[in-house]
Amino acid sequence: MDLDAARAFIRTNHHGVLATIRQDGSPQLTPVSVGVNDDGLVTISSRETAFKVKHVRRTGRAYVCVMNDRFFGEWIYVEGPATIQSLPDAMEGLVEYYRSISGEHPDWDDYRAAMERDQRCLIHIEPTRAGPDVHG
Repeated sequence: MDLDAARAFIRTNHHGVLATIRQDGSPQLTPVSVGVNDDGLVTISSRETAFKVKHVRRTGRAYVCVMNDRFFGEWIYVEGPATIQSLPDAMEGLVEYYRSISGEHPDWDDYRAAMERDQRCLIHIEPTRAGPDVHG
């Protein structure tokens, strides 16, 4: 699948399952909301203390399966190198992430305070592979 087509799908479909790799090599799976930032990176908001963040910091990779709102039907997966962007650097990216998925927040000051209180960060995935390329 073309990476730009994958990004386009994610811009209109935000339900996904993020896979990261535990220290023992097994997958750790988490339901997430997924967006695409202005740089074309797949973005996911998380808490700094979450295991998925620790796994990404250790391995530098992440995988996400994104589904349409109906669950059945169209879906894609994206994988690639992943990084963590922490506060305070992540704040404007967290605002962009929210806007791309949910639109305008009724109180941006409250949103920013919640991001700090919850110790939010962004997981950025640079797509290097996307699919499926073949349907069975």
